[in-house]
Amino acid sequence: MPPGRDDPADPRAWLRRARSNLARARVPPPTPEVLYEDLCFDAQQAAEKAIKAVLVHRAVSFPKTHDLNHLLSLAARNGIDIPPPIREADRLTRHAFESRYPGPWSVSAQDWVHAVALAEGVVRWAEALIVGAG
Repeated sequence: MPPGRDDPADPRAWLRRARSNLARARVPPPTPEVLYEDLCFDAQQAAEKAIKAVLVHRAVSFPKTHDLNHLLSLAARNGIDIPPPIREADRLTRHAFESRYPGPWSVSAQDWVHAVALAEGVVRWAEALIVGAG
């Protein structure tokens, strides 16, 4: 089966999902019922899927994990250049675990803006590596 729109072996499919999560993360809460925590989870997911797109593009196997530091370290060990601003995306990992469920933490509007900025940087980096490679 050739790579297609939803083929997990196609890095473009991962990028498509990353862009979708990023688009959702960017939308300001329309009502008080929409939590910044959930928008930050989408930002984390965008970054995670973008990193996994790069790993798929480079034929690097990866475990099922939401730990962005682990994924970025795996990429670096396989010769993928990780610029310092992209390394900062590991700060998003907490949004895959902590703020995703009820608990003693809170996410502010400022945290959300920062999370989206980090995710945008990771998605742009992945696009440059994958789309820029032809």
